[in-house]
Amino acid sequence: MNDQQLLTYSRHILLRQIDIDGQQVFINSTALVIGCGGLGSPAAMYLAASGVGHLILADGDTVELSNLQRQIAHSHSDLGQGKAESAAATAKAINPGARVTAMAANLSGAALQEVIDQADVVLDCSDNLTTRLEVNKLCYQQKTALVCGAAIAGEGQLLVVDPNNNSACYRCLYDETANVNLNCATSGVIAPLVGVIGAMQALEALKVLLGTATAGKLSIYDAWRTSWQALNLPKQPGCPVCGSH
Repeated sequence: MNDQQLLTYSRHILLRQIDIDGQQVFINSTALVIGCGGLGSPAAMYLAASGVGHLILADGDTVELSNLQRQIAHSHSDLGQGKAESAAATAKAINPGARVTAMAANLSGAALQEVIDQADVVLDCSDNLTTRLEVNKLCYQQKTALVCGAAIAGEGQLLVVDPNNNSACYRCLYDETANVNLNCATSGVIAPLVGVIGAMQALEALKVLLGTATAGKLSIYDAWRTSWQALNLPKQPGCPVCGSH
């Protein structure tokens, strides 16, 4: 690290859990953020500010007026622009020294597999079950740690999946028949809730890079009661992704 980096990340370096070695791990790491909306906005911004050296931001959608209530990486001047490009510009403004790659696509199949292969940690900030299940499956196959987040109305969820430690995965919690395809357009969401969960995803991703994250625990946040509930997620023996089949 040069003198400017040492000053920029001095508050991290003061922490025994990070120190210079941990900050260097961040700088040398690549994080993939899938979805640059309510969750992906704060997650990408905090990862950039924390010094993650390469951010890959993937989203095929464009910025709309109704997004601005909660998707803080975007502003009125970004209306009509791709969310990936808009979020990348915001991340780059926060940390000009970071490498930020914008992918204006809703990735799936071989393209998704290829980009996951580049990442040290993946943050699933998407808003649909199909994407979440595919990301979970490919991350487990490629042994890449995954931080899942979700937020709707007044409730948020957070789960870290670590294939290298044989943790339970997202498929242990939901399968293809689960009725979880709610979205903000139909159910609404209190704006700061996505900030809470997105920031927590960034925090857990940094802990993954440090090797200190706790996987296989489902955290549920009730915004109206300001309360967290933590549940151990058991690994399902019959899970087609991580189980014994």
